[in-house]
Amino acid sequence: MQFATIQPTVCRPDLPAITDEEAAALARTTVNLFRSWQLSDIEARSLLGDMAQRTWARWKEGGIGRIDRDLRARMAILMGIHKALRYLFTEPARGYAWIRKPNAAFADQSALSVMMRGEITDLIDLRSYLDAERSA
Repeated sequence: MQFATIQPTVCRPDLPAITDEEAAALARTTVNLFRSWQLSDIEARSLLGDMAQRTWARWKEGGIGRIDRDLRARMAILMGIHKALRYLFTEPARGYAWIRKPNAAFADQSALSVMMRGEITDLIDLRSYLDAERSA
């Protein structure tokens, strides 16, 4: 019986790792973004990979602890979504409101509904959609 050879992970210098300090700043920015999006605690926690209620409460009070790789990735994608909306809408309030508005591109669901499915790939798909809209 032959086994497939596992290739070593390739270091990607073009994708620098998020430092602990950057991750903490990203967490604080995410809390502020979610306030602007007017997310409920349940919505916010879901977008952050089903974060524990106590952890989310600490974050809102400024107590940011250890942030794992998945959470760093989720927050980075969410910031990309925010950035794309800022490019698409000159008035920030319109971009914040867009998150909850039905959209024909999502079968009349909102972007928030798409993101609330809970998978990191849903966040990635929304980010890709917005990036494509920006370049159209």
